[in-house]
Parts: sequence; structure tokens; C-alpha cells
Amino acid sequence: MVSLIPLTGMPEVAAGDSLVQLLLDAAASADAPLTDGDVLVVSSKIVSKSLGLWADSADRSAAVASQTVRVVAERLTGDRITRIVQSMAGPTMAAAGVDASNTGCRDDVLLLPADPDAEAEHLRVALLEATGLRRVGVVLSDTAGRPWRFGQTDFALGAAGVAVVDDLRGGVDADGKALTVTSRAVGDELAAAADLVKGKAEAIPAALVRGTACAIDHRGAGARALIRVGPEDWFDHGRAESIRAALGTAPGSQDAIDDGIAAVIPEDVATRVRRAVAVTLRGAPEAGVDVGGTVVSVSAPTAYQLGVAVSRLHVALWGEGLAVDVPAEVSGLDVRLEVHDR
Repeated sequence: MVSLIPLTGMPEVAAGDSLVQLLLDAAASADAPLTDGDVLVVSSKIVSKSLGLWADSADRSAAVASQTVRVVAERLTGDRITRIVQSMAGPTMAAAGVDASNTGCRDDVLLLPADPDAEAEHLRVALLEATGLRRVGVVLSDTAGRPWRFGQTDFALGAAGVAVVDDLRGGVDADGKALTVTSRAVGDELAAAADLVKGKAEAIPAALVRGTACAIDHRGAGARALIRVGPEDWFDHGRAESIRAALGTAPGSQDAIDDGIAAVIPEDVATRVRRAVAVTLRGAPEAGVDVGGTVVSVSAPTAYQLGVAVSRLHVALWGEGLAVDVPAEVSGLDVRLEVHDR
């Protein structure tokens, strides 16, 4: 039987505090001292606090930029740009995991540990030394949204002493059919299960998951084994960003800001047309483009340049959720296009 045991009563963590002692004290207070095979799920936030990973909230955008490997997608939220990025810590998430919630009495923001797996291993080794146990798993959890799903859930940001993936490929299902793609994200399942008894609002930063067979007697691959990168990443840009990047406006760049960034809320056609035109002209500077509401007039010095400009505009508009009917033939070096929602 699997048990989820919240570790309540932990004090506010400060830089330099011994997390191991705080966690062991909380487990003892819960009448649940660690035993072999336990998995301890710890909010990455208290690890960051113990490491003193604070940044000035007055310049949150700089903090996010410092933790960003690459920008995947970006949207205007009011007067602020919210970015989905690949973080220095590894996962792709909003604002690189820079967080202002549950920061105690401080107005600053917290950064994620640069190497979450290493921090999980430090905790695991110290816990084994303090308890004399042989097999205790540690998962550092954080919270993120997921593509195609509403809401947030906890996932394994870092892990040590845990088999984070259960690769079932090559086996068979209950009906004897071959399994060819199934690999369970056990690290994420442990983090999400633990969050049922801990959480942001309850100020319970850690929980024991007892009764699984997930703990192992060595460090293991860590949570980075759960991250898809390179050729395995089918979604390395957002829907709009993939088109804009192909046209030369990379997300996260000054060009992207200058050309305009889509808002989270719905926008009118004219606003989206103006953004598409700006992206178009980056690769067709010799073209002339006039916008009158939903009508776009394009001109160029040569037929070839006109074709380039119209083709780029067609693609840029598609990225904005718009379409245009391009005439089969054009006489002269200008064309008038009517734009509409696609």
C-alpha cells in the first residue's frame, strides 16, 4: 500500500539552514521517521531558500533572462511579457521558474537551483549518513503547466536515488500485446502524488511517499533523464514563434519586441496584420507595404521582390491566425490583398 505523509510544522527556511535536520525533525514530529525505500519529495523552493538564491523583484525580467537558455514562446500579459523558456535548471517552463510566491516576508523572487539533480543527491547522501539507511529517494518538486492541458501540476525538477523512468518498451500489456512506446515518468508521478498532501497554500513543503518500489541504492540518472531536448523535442518553439523564427524574428530578441508580441487576450485583425507586416519587412526591406485596416497593399521594385514580399506576408499572416487570397496573376509591381481570419 502506498502512503502519502505530509511533513508539517517546518519553519521558514533561511540561507544556510540544514534542510536535512529540518526534514528529519519534521518526519519525527509526524511520527514517520524515514525507513528504507521511502521517497522524500521536497519543494525546490525550500532548497532555493537554503541556498540563498534570491533576486530583486524590481527587475524580474532580468532575473528571468539570467535563467534562460532559449525562449520557446512569449505573450503580452498586460504591460509585461511572459515567456516560456528552457531554463538553466533544465525544464521548459514559464519565466524560467522564477517565482514570487511563498517567499516569506521578502519581496524578492526565488531562482531555481542551477543543478537540481546535484542538490537532490546532496540531500540523499546526507540523509543516508544521518539515518544509517541504505535506500532513500529524494525528488525536488516544482510546479508547471503542460501543453494541451489546463492547470498546473508538480513534476520532478531534480531527483536522486529514484528510478525516474519505468521503461516498459519491449514488454507486453495485460492483454499480451507488445508495448513499443510506453515509458512511465515515475519521477513526475511521485512529485504529483506528494502534492496531494502538500502545496503552496498549506505551507507544507515536503512529504514522504512510502510503499513504492521506486527508491534505489545509488544516485540514478536524475530528473534530467525526463527532459526531451534536441531531435526529440518536437515543440522547440510555440505556434506563432516557429513561423516568426523561420522568417527571421527569433523569440526573446529585440526584433521580436520591435515587431510586436501577441497578447494573451484576443486581438483584432488590424493589430495582427501590423505585426505580420513588420515581420515581413525584415526579409523584404525593399518592399513597400501600406495597411488600411484589413486591406494590405504591397509594392516592390521588381516582380521577384514583389513575390518574395507577398510570400513572406502570406506566411506571417498565417502565424497570426489570418489568411489572404493571393491572386493567381498580378499585372505591374503592386498588389492589393484582403485579409481575414482563417
